[in-house]
Amino acid sequence: MKPEKTKMTVLAIQHVLAMYAGAVIVPIITGSSLGMNSRQLTYLVSIDIFMSGLATLLQIWKNRFFGIGLPIMLGCTFTAVGPMIAIGKQYGVSAVYGAILVSGLFVILISKFFSKLARFFPPVVTGSVVTIIGVTLIPVAMKDMAGGDGSKDFGSLANIALSFGTLLIIVLLQRFAKGFIRSISILIGLALGTVAAALLGKVSFAPVAEASWVHIVQPFYFGAPTFEWSACITMIFVALVSLVESSGVYFALSGITKQPLHEDDLARGYRAEGLAVMLGGLFNAFPYTAFSQNVGLIQLSGVKSKNVMALAGTFLLLFGLIPKLGALTTIIPSSVLGGAMIAMFGMVIASGIKMLSKVDFANNENLFIIACSIGIGLGVTVVPDIFKGLPSNIQLLTQSGIVAGSVTAIVLNLFFHILPNKQEAKAKVKKVGTQAS
Repeated sequence: MKPEKTKMTVLAIQHVLAMYAGAVIVPIITGSSLGMNSRQLTYLVSIDIFMSGLATLLQIWKNRFFGIGLPIMLGCTFTAVGPMIAIGKQYGVSAVYGAILVSGLFVILISKFFSKLARFFPPVVTGSVVTIIGVTLIPVAMKDMAGGDGSKDFGSLANIALSFGTLLIIVLLQRFAKGFIRSISILIGLALGTVAAALLGKVSFAPVAEASWVHIVQPFYFGAPTFEWSACITMIFVALVSLVESSGVYFALSGITKQPLHEDDLARGYRAEGLAVMLGGLFNAFPYTAFSQNVGLIQLSGVKSKNVMALAGTFLLLFGLIPKLGALTTIIPSSVLGGAMIAMFGMVIASGIKMLSKVDFANNENLFIIACSIGIGLGVTVVPDIFKGLPSNIQLLTQSGIVAGSVTAIVLNLFFHILPNKQEAKAKVKKVGTQAS
């Protein structure tokens, strides 16, 4: 293999590792909560990885109809976990996939209209959303650093040493390494951290031994979809929230790659996401959205090539078809992964702050938008039960810090910057009319 191809391969694997844990946790949580057996759960994880790869390629492949053409990776959205479990328990798994199909079609149909709302996402909104995404993900990284939420050895010295050791390796490589070695600092940190964990007896190869060699993709694995109007409306709302999250990632990558985005670009991006959601429903996978983990990795590595992301998407397709290969990435201990996550999620926050640097801070209204949106986003993340007394439909807005903070930023920007403009326009028209008379 030529040196350049070797570098691309290693960088692509690094991106797969960065998003893999976040991608597989959704099917594991959802499938377990809905009482699926081990065979069904294995299918769910494998098809999810396969569809993540396909969804990624749909976004990278920019054409007349779909694809935003940015170095972006897609994975199943965390926003959908709660609603999918609730729908599955009330109406059955078939209703979950019926609702996903409808929501994907809805996104495709509104993609052109939604792209015209770009003026509702100035830097004060997109910067706040990206910052919120990073801030709300930090607690996930911290829990993994301690060994993973609910683990028996949570907070043990071994876990703390492994997590901070991994982070230290990444920091040292960023400081002293150059070129390619520096760009794969996350991968090297994960590899060395896993080796250290294996020496401590914290790595189990059981998932690799138990996984099958070949996985066959088939539509409607859990049966024909059924359609419940309340379930469909819920998943449509989830899809809209995912579009807002994805918009933040689009604009973050646009800033990193110096590639300006226009309405048509956004429409193609949203359309690709809707198509990915529909395919997820068809093959019994999940709704997909842009993954912010990989934005931090792009910023950290400095490699912005779409070819690397396309290769990463291809690897996901391969891992989805060969579960035994995919299982290799699951042996990384939570503590090691947490150490790397701190660096990656921290870079997401840094990207958000960089976007906010374009905001006019002399305007007190902008400061208020940033303060309230980040405050709400972090607050809901730290105290997720604060709104548990609200009706279940409203809780969809409030159970995620990312969603709550993003909605706050959008609404406040509308209140402070959009509505006054209409009033000013009316005042100008009235003034012109008075002068004319």
